[in-house]
Amino acid sequence: MFELNRRLFVLSAASALFAPQVSSASQFVLRAEPSRLQILPEGEAETALLGFNGSTPGPELRVPKGKEVAVRFENALDIPTAVHWHGIRLNNAMDGVPGLTQRLVQPGETFDYVFTPPDAGTFWYHAHHQSWEQVAKGLYGPLIVEDEANPDLDHDITVVLDDWRINEAGELMGGFGNMHDFAHAGRLGNNAMVLPSRNTVKLGDRVRIRIINTATARVFPLRLEGLKGRIVAFDGMALGTPRAFEDLQIAPAQRVDLIGDVTSKVSFLFVGRDALYDLGSLDIDGDNPNRKSSPIAPLDETHAHMPSRKPSQSLTLRMEGGAMGGGHAGSDIWAFNGTSGMPEKPWAIFRKGESAEIDLVNDTSFPHGIHLHGHHFFELKADGSLGDRRDTTLVPRGASQKIAVVFDNPGKWLLHCHMLGHQASGMKTWVEVI
Repeated sequence: MFELNRRLFVLSAASALFAPQVSSASQFVLRAEPSRLQILPEGEAETALLGFNGSTPGPELRVPKGKEVAVRFENALDIPTAVHWHGIRLNNAMDGVPGLTQRLVQPGETFDYVFTPPDAGTFWYHAHHQSWEQVAKGLYGPLIVEDEANPDLDHDITVVLDDWRINEAGELMGGFGNMHDFAHAGRLGNNAMVLPSRNTVKLGDRVRIRIINTATARVFPLRLEGLKGRIVAFDGMALGTPRAFEDLQIAPAQRVDLIGDVTSKVSFLFVGRDALYDLGSLDIDGDNPNRKSSPIAPLDETHAHMPSRKPSQSLTLRMEGGAMGGGHAGSDIWAFNGTSGMPEKPWAIFRKGESAEIDLVNDTSFPHGIHLHGHHFFELKADGSLGDRRDTTLVPRGASQKIAVVFDNPGKWLLHCHMLGHQASGMKTWVEVI
C-alpha cells in the first residue's frame, strides 16, 4: 500500500488550472490529449499526464439546468476512449459506456454528446474505457449545472481532490493494472493535493466549495480549517436542511458542497492515522468589508420521484473476493453475487417508474464505492427511513448499505464499484429499465 508523502504540497498560481467555460448556447469541444501538471512543489519537474483541452483537470463546464448541452468530443490520443457524465440523469445513449451505450471513440474520431441535465448541482466527466488507467492519468473534469436562483456568494469554487503515484523526478509510475493493486485497495498514489478553480479568498467572504474526489481508489478523510459553514449537498443533490460538518469522508466519485464564511486561510487537510497532511489551501488576499451574517439557507431541492414504501423488488448485491476475502464462483478477482464482469443479461430488469430496494452487502476486506449510472438513490437508515440522496455510496468492509431507487430512466445502466481497479477486475454489472 502506498502512503502519502509527508512533504507539504503548497499550491501556486498554476494550480488554478480549469477556468470555467460557459457558453450561452452550452456548446463545447472537449479534446482528449496529453497534458502536464505541477504535482511536485513549484520549481521541480512537472508530471506528464493525459487531459482534456491540454489540462488536468479538464475545463470546468458550467451549464444551466434544463437546457440542452452539446459537447463534441475529439479523441487526439493514440488509444480509444469515451466520456461518461457522472451523476447526470441523461438519455441512455449519451451515458458514455462503450459496449453498453455507445461505440468506442477511436484515435482521430469524434463523438457528439447531447443531453439536458435535469438537476442543478456538482457533477463531473471522465473517461470510461480502461478508466482505472485513463482516469488515473488525468482524463476528467468538473461539470457544474447551475440553477436559475443561485445563492448569494462572493465566490463559487470547485476543488478537485486527487492522488498520483509518481517518482522523485515527478514521473508517473507504471504498473497500471497490476494484480496486487486490483486485489487490494486499488492504485493508491503517494502524492495528493487539491486543485481549486481559484487560489485566494478574502476574510469574511461567503463561498461555496464544491469538492470532487476524482481519485481512482483513495477515500479521502478530509478536514477543512478556516471555513465556518454547512454542508448543503451530496453528489449534486441538495440537503433539505444544511448540516454542520467536522471531518468529511469522501469516496472516489463522491462530491460534497459546502457554503461557509472564511475566517482564516482555508486549509484542506488529509486526516491520517498519526498525522495531518497538507493538501493545499485558499490563501487570504485582503478583507471583505461587506461580510454576510445571514443564516446559510438550503439550496433548491431536486424534484424527483419518491420511492414507494413497499418496493416491488427487494434485491441483494453481494460484493465478493479480493485479498483476504472468501472464495466466490466468479472468474476474476472480484465478483457481484458470484459473477465477475459484465454478464450478457442484465442483473435485474425494472419497469419505468418501479421502486426497488437493494441491499449492498460487502463480504470483502476492503471498502467499495458503489455507483449507479443514470439515477440517484436514497441511502436507507437503520430504521428504514430515507437518508441522503446520492449516486455513489461507500460501503465499509464487512458492512452493508440498503438503498432505495426509483428506476425512472429507461435504458441499460452500469452498476459498479468506483474503486476503478475493482471494477476492472470483476466488480461490475448492469440493469435495464424498460
